[in-house]
Order: sequence, then structure tokens, then C-alpha cells
Amino acid sequence: MVERTTVLIVDDHAVVRKGVRGYLETQDDFAVVGEAASGEEAARLALETAPDVVLMDLLMPGLDGVEATRRIRRVSPRTQVVVLTSHHEDAHIFPAVKAGAISYLLKDIAPQDLAEAVRAAARGEAVIHPRVAARLMAELRGARAEAPNPFTELTDREMDVLRLIAEGLSNAAIAERLVLSEKTVKGYVSNVLSKLHLADRTQAAVYAWREGLVGR
Repeated sequence: MVERTTVLIVDDHAVVRKGVRGYLETQDDFAVVGEAASGEEAARLALETAPDVVLMDLLMPGLDGVEATRRIRRVSPRTQVVVLTSHHEDAHIFPAVKAGAISYLLKDIAPQDLAEAVRAAARGEAVIHPRVAARLMAELRGARAEAPNPFTELTDREMDVLRLIAEGLSNAAIAERLVLSEKTVKGYVSNVLSKLHLADRTQAAVYAWREGLVGR
């Protein structure tokens, strides 16, 4: 018996959801476990079903695809998020990738190529549309020396919290160290992840190490 890859489809347009679902369900190795028309619904269904792959639109009313991706990766780390969108501007690409999306596809993709990208995501392999890959490569080649300080958006207290996250402290330990309530620390952690477009505490720690905020 074929082991099926479970898929959650997220798009605020029903015709897109039905079209993608209809094609995937012609393939023996896929099982569509749900559809969501909003980021909020997507995060809830991901928590309930823990799908192998989420196909994620980016621009939706309410919670957008980037924040939905971040939440899904937080509540179901095993789930891989594949962006499926019409937009390939930097303002969409980089936040989505930083939020934890493994692949970035455009809606002009052929159905069979979409299916292969979903299979690849389930194996932990990335598939990037050529136009998007070109933008990512250009960003990587760009001189970081002139880039703005990545921490300028963080307040002094958020910087303190990020340093302690990088040291491996829990929220409770950070609260004790900074003489704050654990609820307040949780709010600071959420702000740090949101401002730096990171998916979880591990990414925050790695980011702090990479940018030289703390030593390993």
C-alpha cells in the first residue's frame, strides 16, 4: 500500500483550493487532509492534523501567509510549508523564507511540477521558482557590509531577551534573570521573532550567534 503524503491547502480563493485538491487527489500518494481560507484557519487545522505539507498562499485577509507559516512551524515543526503564490517581489519572498517556508512556487507552475514539489517538501527538499531563486541569489551575493543593523528594530529589553534566548534560557529563567513576569517575557519573545521574521527560538539563537550578538 502506498504511504500517502498528507497535504493541507491554504488559499482564500475557493476555485484555487478546489483545483489544487482535484489534481492532487488524482495521485495515489497524496491525501488532502483539509482546506483553509485564512491564516488563522490554517494554523488551527495544522495543529489538529499535523500534515506533512502545507500549500500556502501569502496574501489573505486577516492573518497573512507569512505569519501563518511562522505559527504552523511553531505548532507542528514536522510540517513543511510550500508557498504557492502569484507574487515574487522581495517583500514577499524573504519574509516567507525566514518564517520557515521550505519552497517558494508561483501559481503558473504546471500541476505535475506542483505535485513533485510537494513530494520533495515531504522529503525535506526545497524547490524554488527560477525567478525567486534569482532574487535569493542576488541577495546572498549582495554586500552585507552596507546592510542596516539587523537589530535596530528591537528595543533594549528585546535585545536582552534575545541574548538570553541565545544562551539557551527558558522563558521562566529569562523572567527570573530580568525580574519580569513570564507572560511579559513571552510577549518579548513573540516581538523578537516577529520583528526578525524568525520561526522559533532555535532560529533566534542561531540568528544572534550568526550576527555576532553573542558568542556560541
